Amino acid sequence: MGKRILIVDDEPNIVISLEFLMKREGYEVDIAPDGEAALKALAEGRPDLVLLDVMLPRMNGFEICSRIRANPAWREIKILVLTAKGRDSEIARGLGLGADLYVTKPFSTRDLVAQVRRLLGGAT
Repeated sequence: MGKRILIVDDEPNIVISLEFLMKREGYEVDIAPDGEAALKALAEGRPDLVLLDVMLPRMNGFEICSRIRANPAWREIKILVLTAKGRDSEIARGLGLGADLYVTKPFSTRDLVAQVRRLLGGAT
């Protein structure tokens, strides 16, 4: 079974492109359009990596990141924050809450795939 990625983003165009990109690389993909759906998806099945936007309805990405790191069952999940929020203070906050990587939009799809591979140990 391949590695699973949970995409947490409320922007349909971004979700479609990320889903296509990750499936093309051989990953299984789940999607959550808001914070509550993300927590539900995490509870239903542990992904290997979460691609996490910060600006989300019902709970922001920083709160989701914090909750993932606070749950012993989820601590090993890799978190890649993928957001338009690129100020130094926001990057520091995301990394301080436990994100493994913080990437700002717009992003290079080639670089993103390389970063996902690196975080997941290179295997799909």
